[in-house]
Amino acid sequence: MAINEKQSRQEQVLDVAKSMMTAARTAPKGKGVDNLEIVTIVDRAEIDSIVELMSDIGEKEEARKFFIRDAGNLQASDAVVIIGTRIGVFGLNCGYCGYATCAEKLTNEPVPCAFNMNDLGIAIGSAVSIAADNRVDSRVMWSVASVAMKLGFVGDCQAAFAIVLSCSGKSPFFDRVSTRK
Repeated sequence: MAINEKQSRQEQVLDVAKSMMTAARTAPKGKGVDNLEIVTIVDRAEIDSIVELMSDIGEKEEARKFFIRDAGNLQASDAVVIIGTRIGVFGLNCGYCGYATCAEKLTNEPVPCAFNMNDLGIAIGSAVSIAADNRVDSRVMWSVASVAMKLGFVGDCQAAFAIVLSCSGKSPFFDRVSTRK
């Protein structure tokens, strides 16, 4: 029996995405508190819903024209892993968020706790290392995650990043055109 790579590609990308989710979940966390939400989207209709909203935002908002380019990258992807964090506090009064105490930070809800954001970054690093180890092309994108959050893909997370994945002859994330003038 012969297995054609083209026929097994999606299954392979999904297996890598699952391993990426495990790596993100088991990545070290500040003070051992796990505030992460991790999802993988492979359904084309769900991906297309993100692409459509990204394109709309890029058309309407000058500062976010790059959403159009990133929507094209997502459209060319086989899957997307989204890692988000809930914004809690750790009670350390470290001041890394810009406020002297956690109580003061809590009066400014939109401001993330630095520990949550650090945990998110460590989880992303662990996840993309799995993609690289398996020779699956990836790119971390805030734009994709910001729209996925609006559409409710990552629950009650207030911060997230997406990792778009592709397994093709040439990475769609390599020769990206800059939207800067």
